[in-house]
Amino acid sequence: MRTSIRRPAVLAASAVAALSLALTACGGEDGSKDNGAAASVSAEQGTSGSSGGGSNDVVRTTDSATTTSGTVVQAVVKKKATAKAPACTVNDVKISAAKQPGLPTTHITLTATNISGHACTLLQYPLLGFGDLPQTSKDVPAVAKSKPGTPIVLNAGTPAYAAVRINNGGVDEKNHAVSSFYVNLFAADGPAEGSRTVAAPQGGIAVDDAAAKTGYWTYELRNGADEF
Repeated sequence: MRTSIRRPAVLAASAVAALSLALTACGGEDGSKDNGAAASVSAEQGTSGSSGGGSNDVVRTTDSATTTSGTVVQAVVKKKATAKAPACTVNDVKISAAKQPGLPTTHITLTATNISGHACTLLQYPLLGFGDLPQTSKDVPAVAKSKPGTPIVLNAGTPAYAAVRINNGGVDEKNHAVSSFYVNLFAADGPAEGSRTVAAPQGGIAVDDAAAKTGYWTYELRNGADEF
């Protein structure tokens, strides 16, 4: 009887011990994970606060350098944009007109020379008025193929040119004699205020408003692009 009583007790004790070991093992594994995580957090906090530097410091330093570099680049771009030559006004340039070779005269060349003493950007094309008053003149359309690929920035004293067709040649009842005409320029947001009166080439010119077209401002007249 004693033997049969003790055996279950021993078995029970063994079972309890086994269960305890299993729980301890599980607890130890979780504990090691928690301890490892805590150690990792402590190490990370310690590294980020230390002057010795670690992987986190490298990442932060790299991010900081990238941010700083980006700020510098943005500042440089902004400085360049700010330093960009302003749009030329009619007071910044002297404009003259000359007949192109050939008879009858069908084209003239406008020359705009920067007299401002500083660089300026000659935008788009000349706004021409061949009528009695600028506001009543018929708009002279621009020829798209003559548009240059880069902005025309004029340093002090340098010129730019624009070809202008004034008629289709020959005597036409639509032609009217012009001894002077108006030229305006573009500002950054559209046509600028005011205009300049330009004397026609010697002897005057015959203008057909329906045939008149203008080229864009360019550094020099180009074969093909400025022939229309």
